Amino acid sequence: MSIRKIVQYPDPILKKKAKTVTKFHARLHKLLDDMAETMYDAPGVGLAAPQVGILKRVLVIDIGEGLIEMVNPEIVEKSGEQLSPPEGCLSIPNLLGEVRRAQKIKVVGQDRYGNPIEMEAEGYLARAFQHEIDHLNGILFIDVAERTFRPEEVDQT
Repeated sequence: MSIRKIVQYPDPILKKKAKTVTKFHARLHKLLDDMAETMYDAPGVGLAAPQVGILKRVLVIDIGEGLIEMVNPEIVEKSGEQLSPPEGCLSIPNLLGEVRRAQKIKVVGQDRYGNPIEMEAEGYLARAFQHEIDHLNGILFIDVAERTFRPEEVDQT
């Protein structure tokens, strides 16, 4: 495994739509391993392949409950609504945003071997999935935020 460089905004790759993965081989496994190591080193709770310069539909997430890897993820159900906590992004350091997201989602995709997987997520995990899947579609949190602000502007009360 190795740590990869995280692409920073305004790099144009962050605005491009990632391509569907069709080959589940050792290079994909290395990408997933490297992405997890990069995310943990940053540190962050999610990372999409375009954030390491690869236009493939691949993401990793760990909100503190263990690593989730998903290839070709797609949200197939959404319900409810959440607005907080503020979102940040490893590709846009020193900026946070208030983004309205679904409270609960169902995601389908594949594991690193191409086997179908399905997950239900709510709250913070649902927010992380939606954020990372947005990356795969060339959408950044600043594109959908109701407002953005610097971390030092967060109300400390």
